[in-house]
Amino acid sequence: MTIGVTRDNITIVLQQPRFPENIGAAARAMCNMGLTRLIVVDPDRWDDAHIRRLATHEAGSVVDRIRRVDSLDEALAPFGHVVGTTARLGGRRPVIKSPEVLARRLIPISRNNPVAILFGPEDRGLTNDDLKRCHQLVNIPTVDFTSLNLAHAVMVVCYCLSTAAQTGPADFTPRLAKRIELDQMYEELTASLVQIGYMNPENPDYWMIRIRRFFSRMSLRAGETSIIRGICRQIHWYGDKRYNDGLKDGSKGRS
Repeated sequence: MTIGVTRDNITIVLQQPRFPENIGAAARAMCNMGLTRLIVVDPDRWDDAHIRRLATHEAGSVVDRIRRVDSLDEALAPFGHVVGTTARLGGRRPVIKSPEVLARRLIPISRNNPVAILFGPEDRGLTNDDLKRCHQLVNIPTVDFTSLNLAHAVMVVCYCLSTAAQTGPADFTPRLAKRIELDQMYEELTASLVQIGYMNPENPDYWMIRIRRFFSRMSLRAGETSIIRGICRQIHWYGDKRYNDGLKDGSKGRS
């Protein structure tokens, strides 16, 4: 038996696209590859006529279903797995250097989890703040000139998703924690680690980038994020209790 990516669980997310024409061309590329779910985050301009002209009639159904949102957090909240696309490589950006490899990895993940593929603005790509919301990053290899048109990048990734296949049963991947659940966990974890003096409150991201990367490799489930949040709340309670007990002991000593 040959299985592929579960396309109904794949959503393309365009972060702050600048040109309506690229939104339409991206919708057309998705339609060509059998993908239908598109989210557009805070577009620089929205021109329905220009979008539909580049999408063509066949991709009109994708355009009709576009979900427009104001923030990336809102767009990614319901997803159990988020993939960011980047042209820049570096030590702080561990990147899969092949969309084909990414697509094969998503075969088991997409069976039980909604997956978002995130693309950045045409002029600058995704920021480091955007990328910290991603479980993994993918790079489209190029020769000499690294800049790709947004719609072309969408087409390359969608093609790889559409053609990815493996023989035999897929590895089981459970329902993973959604982005909103992870973000809530990271907020409480950051506050707890600052409270106990593990992280510098002036620059918590220095350590949190590494902690996020560690947890991303673990593919946390919703129940596991709840456990970690419970530990964080207990740390807060105990820290506040010790502080208040100290105030009481101090006032006794002055009386």
